[in-house]
Amino acid sequence: MSRDVETKEITGYRYIHYGDIHKQVADIISSDEQLPRIRSGEYNSIKQRDLVLADASEDYTGIAEPCVILHEPKEKIVAGLHTIAIRPIKIDSLYLYYLLHTEDFKKFASYVGTGLKVFGITFPNLIKYETCMPEEKNEQTRIGNFFRTLDDTITFHKRKLNGLKELKKGYLQQMFPQVGERVPQMRFAGFTGDWEVRKLGEVVELNPPTSLPDSFEYVDLESVIGISLIYHRAESKDTAPSRAQRLAQRGDVFFQTVRPYQKNNYLFDLPFDNFVFSTGYAQLRPKIDSYFLLCKIQEKNFVDKVLDRCTGTSYPAINSTDLSEIEIEISSDKNEQVAIGNFFRSLDTQIATQQTKLEKLKQLKAAYLQKMFV
Repeated sequence: MSRDVETKEITGYRYIHYGDIHKQVADIISSDEQLPRIRSGEYNSIKQRDLVLADASEDYTGIAEPCVILHEPKEKIVAGLHTIAIRPIKIDSLYLYYLLHTEDFKKFASYVGTGLKVFGITFPNLIKYETCMPEEKNEQTRIGNFFRTLDDTITFHKRKLNGLKELKKGYLQQMFPQVGERVPQMRFAGFTGDWEVRKLGEVVELNPPTSLPDSFEYVDLESVIGISLIYHRAESKDTAPSRAQRLAQRGDVFFQTVRPYQKNNYLFDLPFDNFVFSTGYAQLRPKIDSYFLLCKIQEKNFVDKVLDRCTGTSYPAINSTDLSEIEIEISSDKNEQVAIGNFFRSLDTQIATQQTKLEKLKQLKAAYLQKMFV
């Protein structure tokens, strides 16, 4: 590796900030427009095929996170503070970029990195890294291009996933009445009339009394991400945490009462009678359509009402009594509830399918990074 870069004062240029590298705003850079513009300062001037590494991070995994400039800049591009600029000489730029993403390099970076609250790496330590690589640059180029194609595919599926999430967000706003209104902006054909205003406690049985089985699958607050159950663990009544109290029944909706802004809520639809949830969830046994209720508690207006009633700073939470008093708008026509619930169930299925595709591609990339670099 060589730090063969120019240093001089430039005005009116594009700027690579170490924070943008960590946020992956600056990653594989193929146009000037991907970078912000600033007006003054003295920094390293960057050319085509150069790499810029973040030399500081809040954790060891972000040490030496790289970006690579693949295009010929039309404007001046500079690397700012807390970065290391590298100009590859005998190695393909893309190959080097992906080499710096391998577990082997990350282990090295964490070993030579320094710091307690903020971790960093110096250029003298960076160039101590030793590895084996193809002697022929053509092979390096082919490997780099292979991973870029894979990254392009990952980016495509990530955008598709984000598009579906934005679509759902828009539908949640349009298919439920806004504040002060009694009719949604968008409805299925055949449904008319105002929606009713009811307290949540009137349309659900809140935290129904249960008797725990001797052994069960326990679901804690970290087990649900979004509306998906990520994991659960086997427990017994004698050894389980005292928080294990909510025995699930099919159709129950579990609302996360701690940090509710995260919207980690789950509709239990599994054919089992041995799942027990933490008291960090409010157990809602609906008297209305379950998926309609799940959609309602994800809707922004409802979450805002919950947050207004939360106490605590680091871990804001709402108690079950206050939760039950929140007023919500619901359709008095059960068929309309079902139609809305089914619509969002289909959309959530598409989101879950796209999320699975994306995760598999990321796993595939990780496997290839391990196998195609020594």
